[in-house]
Amino acid sequence: MFLLQMDWDPIKYIDLSFFKLHFYSMMWIIAFILGFYITKRIYRNEGQSDESLDSLFIYSVLGIMLGARLGHVIFYQSELITEDFFSIFLPFKFKGGFEFTGFQGLASHGAAIAMIISMYIYNKKVLHKTVLWILDRVVIPVALGAVFVRIGNFINSEIIGKYTNSDFGVVFVQLNETKPRHPSQLYEAFCYVFVFLILFYFYWKTKKSEQLGFLFGLFLVLLWSVRFVVEFTKEAQNIERADWVLNTGQLLSIPFIFIGLYFMFIYKPKTTLS
Repeated sequence: MFLLQMDWDPIKYIDLSFFKLHFYSMMWIIAFILGFYITKRIYRNEGQSDESLDSLFIYSVLGIMLGARLGHVIFYQSELITEDFFSIFLPFKFKGGFEFTGFQGLASHGAAIAMIISMYIYNKKVLHKTVLWILDRVVIPVALGAVFVRIGNFINSEIIGKYTNSDFGVVFVQLNETKPRHPSQLYEAFCYVFVFLILFYFYWKTKKSEQLGFLFGLFLVLLWSVRFVVEFTKEAQNIERADWVLNTGQLLSIPFIFIGLYFMFIYKPKTTLS
């Protein structure tokens, strides 16, 4: 039975003496690079220029990273606002001594909200279509990017699962543990692969991309449903909320699911795409 148990004690970074290259950061870089090439294929299929794609990449990176960081601080670690304010926006820790940490503590709910806002600004300044037209397309690479972010969380031994109370699971050695936990990060990453494949299929093999808001709604329903279910296997990120029936991640996921259903089945655009 112990074949089902794995001791997890990875190297988290490469020490280059002047700089620590964190594998978690590399997962984000891979996510953005793959996202760029997937979006490039979509944009060429839509007859959009490379210049508009370059601008989209910049708006996406800034929006997602800033939103993810602010989301984590607001929803899970608000004490940073008063205790170590500049660490919110910079990849450094100042409290207790200066240290390069990379951008740690990123919340997907904050990233989702910021992505919508950044796409609104991008559309207003660059593309001049509709925000939903953009969102229907960018959610495809975003879904794939989520896979690598969760793999990065697993490498970091963070956002860990609950104890399995069995011989199955992962022992996070770097957390000084001896009992196996659910590899919730990998559950989530595995499910996000299918979210990406479903969105990819609907875009390339059906006419649903012509139904404004449908792919965006499908993304919200699939991704946040996965998040809602997998959260049952996770430890609470905020210990003060550990006794809640639904944790913070689940409560924040519910509105996104309903918004997604609205765009899939109720929303009617005022004008149709030409």
